[in-house]
Amino acid sequence: MKKFILSGLLLCGLFTGNQLFSQVDPHFSQFYMFPTYLNPALTGAFDGNVRLTGIFRNQWNSIGSPFKTIGVSGDFTTNKSMNFGGGVLNQTAGDGGYSYLTANGSAAFTGVRWGTDGTQHLVIGVNAGIVNRSFNPNKLTFGDQWNPITGYNPGNATMESFSQTSSTVFDAGVGALYYDGKAGKKANLYLGASANHITQPNDPFSASGEAKLPIRYSFHGGVKIAVNEQFSFTPNALYMNQAGASETMVGLYSQFRVNNTSDLMLGVNYRHQDAIAPFVGITINGLVVGFSYDSNISDLGKTVNGTNAFEFSVSFIGKKKVKTDVDGNFVCPRL
Repeated sequence: MKKFILSGLLLCGLFTGNQLFSQVDPHFSQFYMFPTYLNPALTGAFDGNVRLTGIFRNQWNSIGSPFKTIGVSGDFTTNKSMNFGGGVLNQTAGDGGYSYLTANGSAAFTGVRWGTDGTQHLVIGVNAGIVNRSFNPNKLTFGDQWNPITGYNPGNATMESFSQTSSTVFDAGVGALYYDGKAGKKANLYLGASANHITQPNDPFSASGEAKLPIRYSFHGGVKIAVNEQFSFTPNALYMNQAGASETMVGLYSQFRVNNTSDLMLGVNYRHQDAIAPFVGITINGLVVGFSYDSNISDLGKTVNGTNAFEFSVSFIGKKKVKTDVDGNFVCPRL
């Protein structure tokens, strides 16, 4: 019965009247650790010349077949007002072998700057790639495989058939980012917005075959506040909306300078009416390792005796050997 309840809840974000709203795309509590998936304008938004990132999320492991999401990305900066990157994300879930795979490349134009020292930035980003969704019918069970006396028999042939079990479509997105990159300030603001799936590709698994993959709108921002040279904290917020389902997250991230090469990071995020996610991490010579744990506080958690999740992330930033004056005035907009 728990698996049956959960299977229904996996398909919907909320149910009101005769309308069903669902968020299709995977999401992360550590959204700031996988930035190019959030907003293509964040491509190359770091203090260095190359960044490699990986993140893993395991959700609802205590019940049936959980959601498992893994993402890897890489991006690099240039001296031509353009940054480039790419990434792959795959989510698997459920007893039916469901898989959601997306792969894309991204580019960000960083040439719009103003202020007396050119540290006010407006970045425009785009991405393009593919989305593949599939399921394995051999892992599904059907009503005609049940015997009223002996129960389910996998040896019973089913009359159910599928014309398509996998679909690959072209996908694209756009984004914009403003950030104050001036070093030495007490507060540095950043704001971003993005729209993914702007091509709205067809969903062949819908009943009519004419449904569209809905656009995912994201709005994020925060302000990095420097208390002193050893300690800073960053209040941040994220709002996403897709096909009527929305997600609102607010949080606080802090960074303590341990020595010249290492920082300790502590934080917590609150996802509205869903979960609280504490975060801990450490940076050593450009390597960032983070861990967070979602503690569910919604009615869903009560129904299935807890539906928690954990995330593990790692990111490496290769520093520039020689910095220009502009590089020296860089404050990362996502942290």
